[in-house]
Amino acid sequence: MTLLAFSVLATGAAVMVAAQSTYPATPLASKHFAYPTGIPYKVDTEDHLIRGRQAGYNICNSTTEGQESLCQTSFVNSIDDFCLWAPIKPDSIVGNVEGDMVAWCTKPGHGSRLIPNGALQGIQFMRTPDYVQVIGFVEQTKINIALGDWGGEMDPHGADLRGNPLGGLLYSNAFSGANKNDFKQVIEWHNFIGGNAFCIKACDPAGPNAAKFCEHIFDRIGCAYNAPNNAQNGTFESCEGENQDFPGHWVENGVTRTYTQPPESLGAISTLPYTARVPASSSCVGHTSSVLYSALATVTAPGDEATSTGTSGAGSSTGTNSGSGTATGTAPRASGTGNSADVLAVSGFATVLGVVFSALFFA
Repeated sequence: MTLLAFSVLATGAAVMVAAQSTYPATPLASKHFAYPTGIPYKVDTEDHLIRGRQAGYNICNSTTEGQESLCQTSFVNSIDDFCLWAPIKPDSIVGNVEGDMVAWCTKPGHGSRLIPNGALQGIQFMRTPDYVQVIGFVEQTKINIALGDWGGEMDPHGADLRGNPLGGLLYSNAFSGANKNDFKQVIEWHNFIGGNAFCIKACDPAGPNAAKFCEHIFDRIGCAYNAPNNAQNGTFESCEGENQDFPGHWVENGVTRTYTQPPESLGAISTLPYTARVPASSSCVGHTSSVLYSALATVTAPGDEATSTGTSGAGSSTGTNSGSGTATGTAPRASGTGNSADVLAVSGFATVLGVVFSALFFA
């Protein structure tokens, strides 16, 4: 073999290795950008990695806003101002497209898609010392998730450290005190969605336990164990609350124990050694959905008639008075009636047939 031929062969081999690389030079969770001026057009720019290119973009504004937006910069601020990760195209299976999810928001102004009118069926916004979270019931076909899909988990890690979605960023003004124009990047977060229900938790980036409260390794046991709650279908409320136990941790006879999630190769999770404690809540304030999401009144879902105004969920409000408290609970319960709300979100690569706990999405 000539030196030239060897050089060409070596170069080709190097290109093949590069093309088959899995991990980025910098994990998504280690990429920090000030909002809004520090955000690049795309956060994930390594085209040679196995999962390919980032589907959308991160600089989002009035020019990108609309139902065709590919914005992948999301927000969790309050009960009336939050976003969910959902598919680009109708009838999508979450596990097939979790790397390409885009932001669907409750308010214009983020450069994203808007959640169609009537899609949100019930919401509980919870503020705790270390995180904020939104638990909700959603008509998922209105945000492009296939009917009957039990869903999956999005987080800023993923098996290859590029996150799901690839390049997805999350910001919040919930940790900025009175300055609601100060949006801090949320480094640790997780979002389960599917079975007409969801939970999204954003952990305080200044908190010492952000990675523990927003754990990303329990993707097969859903909201009931990652974000235990007392959300009710048809109810819209914002509450103060105490911190949950770290996902995967529980106290038994005074001893803190840790759960290890089995790999999917071992089949269905047929039993769990504990029931997640539902943290106490207080100062709950009820809201009317049509007032909360008035900006969505004219937003229609793919396939809906252009003249449809959609009233599902409109006018609903909580029956919880300001200042009341909800006692800490331990037993999972059905949190609503109908529309598949009592389900468990599973990992993006697991199917509902791989999980036995079909009644544990909510606690």
